Amino acid sequence: MSIDRVAEGVWQLTGYPHSFVNCYLVGEVLMDCATRWAKSRLLRDLRGRRLSMIALTHCHPDHQGLAKLLCETRGIPLACHEADVPAMEGRGPMQPNNWILRLGKRCWSGPPCPVGRVLRHGDEIAGFRIVHAPGHTPGHVMYFRDSDRVALAGDVLANLNFLTMQEQLVEPPRIFCSDPAENRRSIAKLAELEPSLVCFGHGPPLHDTARLRGLVRRWT
Repeated sequence: MSIDRVAEGVWQLTGYPHSFVNCYLVGEVLMDCATRWAKSRLLRDLRGRRLSMIALTHCHPDHQGLAKLLCETRGIPLACHEADVPAMEGRGPMQPNNWILRLGKRCWSGPPCPVGRVLRHGDEIAGFRIVHAPGHTPGHVMYFRDSDRVALAGDVLANLNFLTMQEQLVEPPRIFCSDPAENRRSIAKLAELEPSLVCFGHGPPLHDTARLRGLVRRWT
């Protein structure tokens, strides 16, 4: 992994291939923590950096993989939206509960981890407010900073074509969504925030946010 400044106080940690699976360091808060296989790279990039919390956009194998390890070794809490808490704590399946998510969980996810802070719409972490954006998972959230309109959007959209590996705004595959129609409404919610910069779980940051508005207009 490498670490790149993408906005004031916001650093993107990216694995290999570049921008394929992203995590973000916002002050002392790590937002998402890749798969369990990113251990050596993530620990290297976080060496010497103080952490006070891990905050998830949602509970999927490529976002929660190192949560338990980091929470235990750093002595910090995990934050997750209330609707994804059962999956994160191992009391329920990851959503959608289908064969491909179960396979992904077996191959890439980390162990269950207690959630120390339960997130709800309107809460605030590290200067970002939580915007509940369900559809990819029931408890998917975005983090939005009103002062400069930076959005950490998780997986409501990707800025990456997973076949060509080229930059492109794409909806997450329907098979990975608990409710694809609800996820599309969450994309519209992101556009309504009028962000100046959007950072994704997959793909490079989006500076030309007119592309986001144009995508939503095509649906209406």
